[in-house]
Amino acid sequence: MTMTYAVAGAQSASQHPMSARLDAYVANNEFDRPTLIVDVDRVEEQFNALKAGLGRADIHYAVKANPALEIISRLVSLGSHFDAASRGEIEICLSQGARPETISFGNTIKRPADIAWAYNAGIRLFAADADEELEKIAEHAPGSDVYIRLIVEVSQADWPLTRKFGCDKDTAIRLLDVAKSLGLNPVGFSFHVGSQTRKAEMWEPSLDALAEIWHAGKAAGHDLTLLNIGGGFPAFYGEAIQAPTDYAAAVMEMINAKFGDVATIMAEPGRGMVAEAGVIACEVLLVSRKSDRDVHRWVYLSIGRFSGLAETEGEAIRYQFETPRDNDAMGPCIMAGPSCDSADVLYEKRPMPLPLTLKAGDRVLIRNTGAYTSTYSSVCFNGFPPLDVVCI
Repeated sequence: MTMTYAVAGAQSASQHPMSARLDAYVANNEFDRPTLIVDVDRVEEQFNALKAGLGRADIHYAVKANPALEIISRLVSLGSHFDAASRGEIEICLSQGARPETISFGNTIKRPADIAWAYNAGIRLFAADADEELEKIAEHAPGSDVYIRLIVEVSQADWPLTRKFGCDKDTAIRLLDVAKSLGLNPVGFSFHVGSQTRKAEMWEPSLDALAEIWHAGKAAGHDLTLLNIGGGFPAFYGEAIQAPTDYAAAVMEMINAKFGDVATIMAEPGRGMVAEAGVIACEVLLVSRKSDRDVHRWVYLSIGRFSGLAETEGEAIRYQFETPRDNDAMGPCIMAGPSCDSADVLYEKRPMPLPLTLKAGDRVLIRNTGAYTSTYSSVCFNGFPPLDVVCI
């Protein structure tokens, strides 16, 4: 039977048992700047839940979601593998004891010197989606395994990732031949169904299209042994999501049915691994109206799009906010960050309900912010310090 986390309001979004540790830490500490607090035990719980559903698939944690050393170290101890987007992320993983053979250099846009460095560090698995990328890998990481990233054109995700990465069927199969001609070992394909794909059933249209490419590649004579199913595993942001073990098991069931007996399957959860393990503590800086006719208040926080909340772009990710005044009457407001930049607006198309009594100095907790916050935080834009991170 499929399980879901119920749709809930801001306060009930935190009712996971592990959140008690975060709540206790926040209640007992003051923060002089916006701070992300991460419960590493909660990351471990989520790893185990996903692994239970993924079965034989290897989890390659997407380091870009949150590269905190405490998280990487814990995942190494649990036997996780890693998806790295840069030399810096590879260095982090190696520094925490990850073995080179457990690390994939998954960015399709790599600096030649970084490919060479990774190869010398023992990395042998690289992603590509273009001729020139394969040429770089062949020159600087000769004989390595490569997988070709496919473009996903029928994503049902809240945040499709269809433009920047990947290639179509004909290009992908041709690139397998190119890789071979360059002395590389083309082992398979990768894809990403899109960030925040809330239910496993949403994968099906993409998987049907991608399985067709997989089978075409095999029919063309290629010995495909690796399928990287990417990320897309969701976190709770107020809309119902499928529980992680059930979700992962349902995805694997579809993979097995549509792709057949694949020797090696990789999954790259990032958001689904760490988002729910984190909470940001910040404060209200100002509540105002632009005129007497203004329908909505403006609420300015001490954190904004340039200091950790970049995923409010397009209002795709709807964070859950808590304040000490949540029992008071609520009203819609436009939310914005503190910087002197007019683009630093978080929610305006769909105003966010917040207490009418809210005022400057009130603490605000932003739930389920363990993913893509500290890594999106810019360094001192407008002189504001980057998001502080505390792991407990």
